[in-house]
Amino acid sequence: MFRNPGRCLLITSLFVMTTLVLASSTSQATQKKKEAASQAGKPILWSDPGAVEKLDFVGGLGGRDKAPKPPFTFVEENLSGSNPKVRVTDANGVRWTAKFGTEVNAETFATRLAWAVGYFVEPAYFVPSGRIESLGKLSRAKSHVRSDGSFADARFEMARDKNVKNLDDEQSWSWVQNPFVGSKELNGLRALVMLVSNWDNKDVRDVKRGSNTAIFRTTIEGGLEDRYLITDWGGSMGKWGGFVSREKWDCRGFRSQTGDFVKGVKGDLVEFGYSGQHTSDFKDGIRTSDVKWLLQYLGRITDNQLRAGLQASGATAEEVECFTQSLRDRINQLKRVAG
Repeated sequence: MFRNPGRCLLITSLFVMTTLVLASSTSQATQKKKEAASQAGKPILWSDPGAVEKLDFVGGLGGRDKAPKPPFTFVEENLSGSNPKVRVTDANGVRWTAKFGTEVNAETFATRLAWAVGYFVEPAYFVPSGRIESLGKLSRAKSHVRSDGSFADARFEMARDKNVKNLDDEQSWSWVQNPFVGSKELNGLRALVMLVSNWDNKDVRDVKRGSNTAIFRTTIEGGLEDRYLITDWGGSMGKWGGFVSREKWDCRGFRSQTGDFVKGVKGDLVEFGYSGQHTSDFKDGIRTSDVKWLLQYLGRITDNQLRAGLQASGATAEEVECFTQSLRDRINQLKRVAG
């Protein structure tokens, strides 16, 4: 039957070896997945902020002492995202990402609001002007940083600590698939996003445009935490809506939509007027009890804190009063539906 028994034996041996190699590779891949799972942190979306009414909205999460200190030294240009950015170090050797453009003020303020009610954010500061030394070649950022290194209106975001790993390259999270679906913490975050009119609520599903959600694996005493957060609040404090009508950091537009922030209550569910990137599966399903839970923290923020945070974010005197009044109106709408 076989004209060349030696060749048959060789083919059989190669088949067996290939099978063993594939089995070994599969076993190694399975083992790696098990190891990764065993090293995963505890999923966490929110932590108790404590005495909200005593929080400093000027310093925010990082505090006033950790604010960026000049002189700033150029490291490299960061070409990720849709806004011009450069990486620098400050007088203390701390690394920062300086962001320019239309999102600067909104992001600085919105992160303070999110932090004040217990959600995870990255430390951010508004720097009205400065100069970057040893400036290298720029592409997108050259429209905001002059040849002598001087700049105006930048958001400085502190580089992550070495005990924090961004899992964004490996995994992120979507608003409809995460460990917190249906929880008061997730629904509270969704309500907060709508409160500041952040229409740019992209998630892991937006492969081409990039996600504004991320998971930061953080080493803490006793183990690891996988902290779920929004990494970009720049599309806030303007008008929600479609591509043509939406705006960022526009108090006139923000105020014009305040009356439609809460549309009413249907059964136990709150109806919102918001629209954004994922409107249909974002604003639905928020219960009055979720709003009541959020107000335990959001409702304790004072107008003076709002004004301080807005001023620290570069708002003009007129913008400070305009945004403060509109935010208070929106918070009061939430209080009414929460009973």
